[in-house]
Amino acid sequence: MEQCACVERELEKVLHRFVMYGHQSEERLDELLRSVCEIRGQLVAFGVQDADLSVLSQTMAQCCKNIKETVQMLASRHKDIHGSVSKVGKAIDRNFDAEISAVVAETVWDTPERQKYLSETIVEHLYRQGMLSVAEDLCQESGVVIDMSMKQPFLELNRILEALRMQDLRPALEWAVTNRQRLLDLNSSLEFKLHRLYFISLLGGGINNQMEALQYARHFQPFASQHQRDIQILMGSLVYLRHGIDNSPYRSLLETNQWAEICNIFTRDACALLGLSVESPLSVSFASGCMALPVLMNIKQVIEQRQCSGVWTHKDELPIEIDLGKKCWYHSVFACPILRQQTSESNPPMKLICGHVISRDALNKLTNAGKLKCPYCPMEQNPSHAKQIYF
Repeated sequence: MEQCACVERELEKVLHRFVMYGHQSEERLDELLRSVCEIRGQLVAFGVQDADLSVLSQTMAQCCKNIKETVQMLASRHKDIHGSVSKVGKAIDRNFDAEISAVVAETVWDTPERQKYLSETIVEHLYRQGMLSVAEDLCQESGVVIDMSMKQPFLELNRILEALRMQDLRPALEWAVTNRQRLLDLNSSLEFKLHRLYFISLLGGGINNQMEALQYARHFQPFASQHQRDIQILMGSLVYLRHGIDNSPYRSLLETNQWAEICNIFTRDACALLGLSVESPLSVSFASGCMALPVLMNIKQVIEQRQCSGVWTHKDELPIEIDLGKKCWYHSVFACPILRQQTSESNPPMKLICGHVISRDALNKLTNAGKLKCPYCPMEQNPSHAKQIYF
């Protein structure tokens, strides 16, 4: 983050100079324009007489001099801005390492199957973002075939989100009513919050919407047991319609951040119904990589300085643990209590008959003459009865 802050400071300096340059340029050019217009007005009004030629000549010479000085000044300051822009590039080169191949596995995308997975992940991300035409172009160029059944939910999702951004609740309400039971199974309050927001939009119309708001309040009946307090607040606000909700104790109902909140709630619940995470795998992987890359680059530098080249031999393993935060915790990680190693796809955790869990490598090392004695209890068992519980 310190590197980003350094570059950001240089960018702020450049932007400040651009703004100042723009203001100063406008002021000087406006001043010159007024001066030229005054000279032109005098010539039109009084004409040119022989006695005035010397005065006119001096005035025109001074005007030309002012124009020349202004142009030179603006050119000089513009040149200074170029110097500031170049400093941004130098700051980027100084704070960021452009060569990252030393911490990347060279064979990660070396098979057509893996390239296909990558293309499908990118296409799914584009569908999630509503960039349908770009996704279609990528499918044609990469040869990836996406089934319409996978594409259709994203089309509907983006259509509803676009309507919500335009503060149109009807498509979202129709979708919520259609999927009411499934939303209830998730303990979702989406449908109530959509009705609540529609009711609040009616309150914003003032006393003219009073009857319509009262009639619409019937939609709250199915949610009375779970959202009784919220419904009471909404109904109490009707008393202040004549004087305006803005001037009442219920002014917080009109806060504009509710629209961003309802978009997030809809995205979360819709993705849950589709069996998808709220964020796309591509965005999660990219964000995780951005957090991990600086740490890995520092580790690589330390390894090179201390000449410990054998410490990090496998690119699919990390030399240290990198904390990505709870946002990136998707499942627990099991470390074998015997070998004190984290399990992997080639060394998965194995559950013994007695219920204790160890890694497969530990299982093989503890097996003797076709028998295994659990290291945590005296139970003797057949190692073939152990069950893989992950991967």
